[in-house]
Amino acid sequence: MEEELQKNKIEILLVEDNPDDAELTSLAFEKNCNIAKNTIHVTKDGAEALEYIFGFADENIDEDTPLKRRPKLILLDLTLPKINGLEVLKRIKSHPEAKNIPVVVLTGSKDWWDWTNALSLDVAYYMDKPLKFGQIVDVVKLVNLGGSVRGTKYGRNLLCAPFPLVDSSKKGDDKK
Repeated sequence: MEEELQKNKIEILLVEDNPDDAELTSLAFEKNCNIAKNTIHVTKDGAEALEYIFGFADENIDEDTPLKRRPKLILLDLTLPKINGLEVLKRIKSHPEAKNIPVVVLTGSKDWWDWTNALSLDVAYYMDKPLKFGQIVDVVKLVNLGGSVRGTKYGRNLLCAPFPLVDSSKKGDDKK
């Protein structure tokens, strides 16, 4: 019976160096989405995150490296000690198995380069911290974590872009 429960558990990897943000994010998922049955594993830096997924964190992670763990979802801060979040993301997305794990970037960074680099590495979502209820529900729907929400809209969504989005469909000079 316990072995069956272990099989059905969904692993979520939260990579966050701020203990308060890690606690708030974990509580938000548990309370707002009724997913307390899911395991949220917290790592406090990029090296720890790579060790959790691959078993080690050096540059030798390649396409032949077996996964030690395959979380259903990775919630990744960008500003991390040891190995930064963008480097963690690059290593995950360059691995043939790990690249299919949805990665949601959770960050307080307003840096345009962080945003564009993360999106170029095919993150599922890019969100500002602290998370808002609607964002958490969207993430749950994204990976079908069994939350109490209906409907799924899978795809890359920009839930909180760090700068105003420009409507490229408008042409011409608006200063007439």
